[in-house]
Amino acid sequence: MHPPQMRARARALRAHGHDIRSVARTLSLPYTTVWHWCVDRPEPATFGPALRCFRCSPDVDTPTDSAAYAYLLGVYLAGGHLVTTDRVPVLRVYCSDAWPDLIDAVAAAMKAVLANKVQHIQKQGCVAVQSTDRHWPCLLPQHGPGKKHERPIVLADWQRPIIESDPGHFLRGLFHSDGCRLANRVTVRGKEYVYPRYMFSNRSTDIMSLCQWALDLLGISWRMNLSWSLSVARRDAVAALDRHVSPKS
Repeated sequence: MHPPQMRARARALRAHGHDIRSVARTLSLPYTTVWHWCVDRPEPATFGPALRCFRCSPDVDTPTDSAAYAYLLGVYLAGGHLVTTDRVPVLRVYCSDAWPDLIDAVAAAMKAVLANKVQHIQKQGCVAVQSTDRHWPCLLPQHGPGKKHERPIVLADWQRPIIESDPGHFLRGLFHSDGCRLANRVTVRGKEYVYPRYMFSNRSTDIMSLCQWALDLLGISWRMNLSWSLSVARRDAVAALDRHVSPKS
């Protein structure tokens, strides 16, 4: 059985004007299979999303908005989940009511990457920002059963160049989900000192490693104060991270 991405790619080529034979030759598929997908049982409704999904569209290799994708990937890895057991996959990110601008930022990123429509489902103390689309699994291959910290989280080969070219937005997504900027207070010889500090907490060692990698790409120093908690505290490092991670509001 061929994956949904292959069917979507065939239909996208057909929508661009390719005949059945050329589509079959391009994708190394039997003529009858492509005919069945595109003529016998065409699904025009999938053409639009398939063309927006850069993993399925034959003419697009990278996101049309790499910054939005990097941000959304960070938000998803740190604090979102993708439900694939429903008839249509659902990408969902929970945002606290205390951060209305964060809610808008997540919704805007979903729309910039793939979604035609984003829903806001009010919960107690938070809002579930969600989008349904069959192509979310194409763009977020880290989805899977179970909790993220109990299974491997590894970037696909095509994802790494996106983050390497835009680590700041990826970090912004991570810190907006599982991080914070706070005023750290220390007392030395009876005198109190206050300085800003970033914290990022995540129980997944793989996601923590991705955060460390992105910080290293930007030359921002960090240290682990716990096995699941990272700190950015040096004055120059905080200033550098400020240029990429805007405060949640």
